[in-house]
Amino acid sequence: MSLPFDPTAAETRVESFWQLGATFGMERNAYHNYLNEIVSDRYALTRGLQILRDELQFAAASQTDMQACGADLSLPSVVTTLAYTNCGDRIHQGEATKRYRDVVASRFATLSEIGELKLEAFFPAGGGTDNGATLAHVTVAHELDEHLKQRVYAGNAQSISLVAIDLKTHVGRLRENDKQVYGKTRESPWREPRAACGAIVGALTHYNSHNLIHRRIRDDLRERNFQYLSNHQILTDDGVDITMAVAAAIVAIRGIRNTAMALPQELDERGLGHLTASMTVNRPSRDDLVVYLARATVFNGKVRIQSLGTDAERYGGQLVEYAGEKRLQLRYDDWDCENLPVEEISYKVRLSGL
Repeated sequence: MSLPFDPTAAETRVESFWQLGATFGMERNAYHNYLNEIVSDRYALTRGLQILRDELQFAAASQTDMQACGADLSLPSVVTTLAYTNCGDRIHQGEATKRYRDVVASRFATLSEIGELKLEAFFPAGGGTDNGATLAHVTVAHELDEHLKQRVYAGNAQSISLVAIDLKTHVGRLRENDKQVYGKTRESPWREPRAACGAIVGALTHYNSHNLIHRRIRDDLRERNFQYLSNHQILTDDGVDITMAVAAAIVAIRGIRNTAMALPQELDERGLGHLTASMTVNRPSRDDLVVYLARATVFNGKVRIQSLGTDAERYGGQLVEYAGEKRLQLRYDDWDCENLPVEEISYKVRLSGL
């Protein structure tokens, strides 16, 4: 029989999380964003809890000596599972994705009994999500079977489950005629420039109503944004076209919003969701950069989302000197990208029933 849930400790952690600063919209190296934004936030939500992510920690009921690996479930504990999206384009499968697995997944993804990372990995063309409700459902459904969940919940009144979801889109970046160009990159120095993300660029420049991916991206952007981005350029203060970067950012932000709003249908009272959205910037023969776009929590009747906006007409940007080069800083109206507003939506908590 599970103990009545005491949400106090988890609620305190969520409140502490929202006191942490975050910088949005700036091109930075992958390590910086993954460590200083995602990992630090996620550890703030799990601080002081026994993290359960290794399959061997659930071996206490085994009839073999492996039962010695089983965790002491009487301790306040958190079961973690991790899902991420990443565009299926092969140029988005390289360095930044490896960095993500090394820095983020190695800490929060489930670990198999032979030490392999087990992630929920989704590779829709264009990144974002194929469907936020499906992503939320599959991730929660695979986290823990009911028997193990009952053992965890019966162990300690403060034990919770953490569902971590990271959504990633991408945009290419290269230099042509001594000018920075977004929306194209090269796979190597010997290759011709090509569109990246090809799905998003293709949807905006050569829309095909019979192409299901184009239709999905158009729906992600919403019709007003689709028309605007298809027919207007968004320029930085010094005239660099960042239209495709803005489009990729909006797709990721829509993805986190749709998924966060679907999680309350999947999580029970002990479920805590932490979601992030970011955009990888692919550069030929150089390390990819990452732009942090949004974060969200779902817990105890509240969905909270902090992000850049989803209205393309309100975007701008500038190139700023950073780490010895010109880096893009996205701008949304006059919002302070280090102090974005936090939107809060209430929902009815679903009891565990265990």
